[in-house]
Amino acid sequence: MLAEDSYNTTSTNVELACIPEDTTGLERIMLAAQGDLQRLLSSYFGRPIFIELIYAHCSSRLTPASLENPITQSRQVHLVCASCTVCVATSTVTITSPQCERLFLDEKFPIGQTFRRLNRTPKFSLLNVETRTTDGRRELRRTYKLETEGFVAEILEVFPDRDMFVRGEAWLMERANLDTTHTIAKPEWLSIRKGNAVH
Repeated sequence: MLAEDSYNTTSTNVELACIPEDTTGLERIMLAAQGDLQRLLSSYFGRPIFIELIYAHCSSRLTPASLENPITQSRQVHLVCASCTVCVATSTVTITSPQCERLFLDEKFPIGQTFRRLNRTPKFSLLNVETRTTDGRRELRRTYKLETEGFVAEILEVFPDRDMFVRGEAWLMERANLDTTHTIAKPEWLSIRKGNAVH
């Protein structure tokens, strides 16, 4: 296991194994997030983090979700702050409970907020952490699983530029200015749902 969270009456210890040697303290916090990444990013940037749904492909829903008839969804969302994408999350979700089906598929709560609405702390398994350089930017990636009864999500998150965790607000403003001057307007017919802000 790449992440181990232990506690007793006097101490708490979070150990992250097999992570890059140059991982900063702030990056370690993000890598250990257990369904509350949107909340942590909002705290860090001091701004709302919006979920932009890029795609969601769901299996058929002919009967309510159950162990015998699970419902699966593959999806990708962008976590956006001040018009900048700060994380791309691609996930596969398996639902085996009607309550989780209603919250996630009908009421449209994102993964992390679904656990919050269930009032449950998910079991967290960090499966992989790696860094890559893409278009001159240093990416940080993690793959992990969140599980509770009736709801399991395996998620790949890509933080597109590790400099965001060093430069913070300056990085955000620089990216927002670049995106404003270099983006091509989306056609009006291409709608992407935007909502579920965390303040």
